[in-house]
Amino acid sequence: MTEVVLSADGRELSKRGVETRSRLLAAAEEVFGELGYHDASIVKITEAAGVAQGTFYLYFQSKKEIFDELIRDLNRRVRHAMKSASAAGRDRLEAEVLGFTAYFRFTAEHTALYRIIRQAEFVSPEMLHYHYEKLAEGYVEALRASAARGEVGEIDPEVTAFALMGMGELIGMKWILWHRSQSVPAEVVAEIRRIVKCALEVPE
Repeated sequence: MTEVVLSADGRELSKRGVETRSRLLAAAEEVFGELGYHDASIVKITEAAGVAQGTFYLYFQSKKEIFDELIRDLNRRVRHAMKSASAAGRDRLEAEVLGFTAYFRFTAEHTALYRIIRQAEFVSPEMLHYHYEKLAEGYVEALRASAARGEVGEIDPEVTAFALMGMGELIGMKWILWHRSQSVPAEVVAEIRRIVKCALEVPE
């Protein structure tokens, strides 16, 4: 089912409108990531998107609104990438490793995600909570289903999901963001696999 995308006044957007809105979001990702929320401006975002300033208000009412929508957009996309990759796993452990790898691949292409989420703590706390709760939502369900199938031990799915999410974020920060790399080294992925196997109490 195709998602309906709306303008700032609630009208359904045309294909061209959807493309312009996507350009504004891509520009916002670049500007917020590079300058930070407070130094970013609607003028800088529209310049980066290659559209007139007045065009911005056809799609978003304020800088805060496009910031919030950018977090929702990045969140949807990273969850889709991780879910699609992990679905190819033959068991929970393989699904985990594939999901982590997809997360690192996505953040290598969107390093601004790290900075934007940290800005949200002060600019839009509700979106910070949204981001992590949405990431955890499907994760908890998947772990619960894996436990029911006997693929993992008697774990607490919610605690485990947040613990593994935290591990993935910090490892990505070190090997992707700080090292400016496009991937996490194979030996680090192997260690992630070992840690995840222990955390999930995967049976031999």
